[in-house]
Amino acid sequence: MTTTALGLAVAWPRPVTIIGADPVGGSAILAGWFQGARDHDTGLLDVAFAAEPVAEALDRVAVPVTEGVRFVPGARSHLEARELGNLWAPLADVLAGLDAAGQDVIVDAGRLGMAESPRLLLERADLTVLVTRTDLPALAAARSHADLVVRTRAWKQAGLLVVGPGRPYSGRGAAKLLGLPLVGQIAHSTKDAETYHQGTTPRPRFPKGAFARSLQETARALRGQTSLGTPPATTPSAEPDGATDRAQERVPGPAAVWAAAADRRQEQA
Repeated sequence: MTTTALGLAVAWPRPVTIIGADPVGGSAILAGWFQGARDHDTGLLDVAFAAEPVAEALDRVAVPVTEGVRFVPGARSHLEARELGNLWAPLADVLAGLDAAGQDVIVDAGRLGMAESPRLLLERADLTVLVTRTDLPALAAARSHADLVVRTRAWKQAGLLVVGPGRPYSGRGAAKLLGLPLVGQIAHSTKDAETYHQGTTPRPRFPKGAFARSLQETARALRGQTSLGTPPATTPSAEPDGATDRAQERVPGPAAVWAAAADRRQEQA
């Protein structure tokens, strides 16, 4: 999730601030992108207990990532995350006002269902995206959260972003199973993802690869969706190089696999 958030931020068409709000604590961006060269000596806890207004404190603790991209580290540990509950409401107000200043925000909220999850930020975001891979274990883990989102309509606008379409199921198949609109697809590339995950030097063909192109396409689509407030007419294609829709159609959808497994269990009972 953090790797995807950072990759999207670097590809984002406008200046953007990443908010690290994962209640687990720690910072994969400071440890990965910065390769541990920056200490986790400031972040949201400083904003929560700052004497100055939230907007000023946010500017003070923001760390430049690259041109047009800033990062606000989250809690240093899960224990610190407990102290952030009263920050979410005033922070949400400040983040909502950044659009008028020509700046967007990506919140990395971590795994859903955590005790200190920033639920208010998820509920007040223009677009809240559930990120998942397309294998059965990942879809099984995401299914209960997707069902809750669809049933309660807790998010203003919900969408699904899949990482690694075609491994083995298509993004459309995952979206149909989870009942959420497909808003983006990020191609699978372990080597290219290491650029954001571990701060490694990009490979020579990185800018032209499927991974980088899918980040750019998805960033544009998400920005367009949040500015218009409506789902995009089409979702970005992030099929692996050389893949075709016909190849995808030969793979049974996840719903069909689950149904077949249920039938086998019933027969064996």
